[in-house]
Amino acid sequence: MTLEAKYGLPEKVVFCKKCVMSNQRPASATEFKHTINSKKRTLAIDAEGVCDACRVAEGKESIDWKKREDELLKLLDKHRRNDGGYDCIVPGSGGKDSAYQSHVLKYKYGMHPLTITWPPILYTDYGYRNWKNWIEVGGFDNLTFKQNGRAMKLLTKLSIENLLHPFQTFILGQKNLAPKISLKYNIPLVFYGENEAEYGNPIADTTTSLRDKSYYTMNNLDEIYLGGVSIKELQEKYGLHLSDLMAFLPPAADEMKDKSVEVHYLGYYLKWVPQEVYYYAVENTGFKARPFRTQGTYSKYNSIDDKIDDLHYYTTFIKFGIGRATYDASQEIRNKHITREEAQALVKRFDGEFPDKYFAEIMEYLDIKPEHFMALCDKFRSPHLWGKKDGEWKLRHTVNNDGTGDVPAK
Repeated sequence: MTLEAKYGLPEKVVFCKKCVMSNQRPASATEFKHTINSKKRTLAIDAEGVCDACRVAEGKESIDWKKREDELLKLLDKHRRNDGGYDCIVPGSGGKDSAYQSHVLKYKYGMHPLTITWPPILYTDYGYRNWKNWIEVGGFDNLTFKQNGRAMKLLTKLSIENLLHPFQTFILGQKNLAPKISLKYNIPLVFYGENEAEYGNPIADTTTSLRDKSYYTMNNLDEIYLGGVSIKELQEKYGLHLSDLMAFLPPAADEMKDKSVEVHYLGYYLKWVPQEVYYYAVENTGFKARPFRTQGTYSKYNSIDDKIDDLHYYTTFIKFGIGRATYDASQEIRNKHITREEAQALVKRFDGEFPDKYFAEIMEYLDIKPEHFMALCDKFRSPHLWGKKDGEWKLRHTVNNDGTGDVPAK
């Protein structure tokens, strides 16, 4: 019997032979128009059983990094300003990645970055301190765009109820802030850290955009959904004005007329090792890891500024069978910090751990009853991934080959 695979996911669950990621990982974190059963592209695993992200990591071994740095220097010289004006934009929250890239650009390469922040939905205390240290210890000008609180809260709630994706609209606003600031202040160069290819986006989609890409523009509001709800319905049913929503939307086509926004990834030009990036941020911008282990994984320094982060990764476990430990361990395998066997043990121990530390506070803030959230989790489980055993939900297939539908190796 073939079990339903929701969200356009592959019916057969396949795990990469090098890391611990499966082919259920979505290639894109957000979609403007979301239909529950629309075709969703996922992590590609080749005929040899190796995923795109691991292939990208393999390719790093043969890269001439001196040549890449020379390319970076030419790019920077093209945009460098000597009149005191900003010559590049670095979006970030003050986490290890944005702290590293802004500091390197300013103090090693002599650029004058404007750092910009789309702040978390619910700051953690240590996340807020890291943001302050980034600006004050690191020494950067910063423009923080505090989004409409009422709209952000409502859109987050709708994203959970309609998509079980707490960050869907948050990520859209975060990604669209940079081009808008770029256009407003005439700073055409934007730097991010790692490209999404590092995490498994199809190579065919990313090889042409590892260095730069053009931002999409907004042409037709009727085609844009936020939190699974149309712009029209958000106005008519939920009482939001169009002005409340503009911060989450891309720039209009006429705003981009005769202008360009160059987006580059510093990880293309400089060899990017997350653990070394972390140590650099600690030494140069006062970054501090979480004072305790992040629920759902074993790490302390990845994505720690928003209280909703942990809940977001729990929902990826529910929808795709992929928890936070899988993401962290897969990346550490690619950087040769742990073995696949060690990663399997970490996934078994931590993946799917319920993030109860901030859960009650989040539910109260969003006006969602905890029991309603748990019911939503059951609703969004895909039958091809989940089944009940002895009254409890269990994954049918795991990287440890101990799911309810796995056949143990002899």
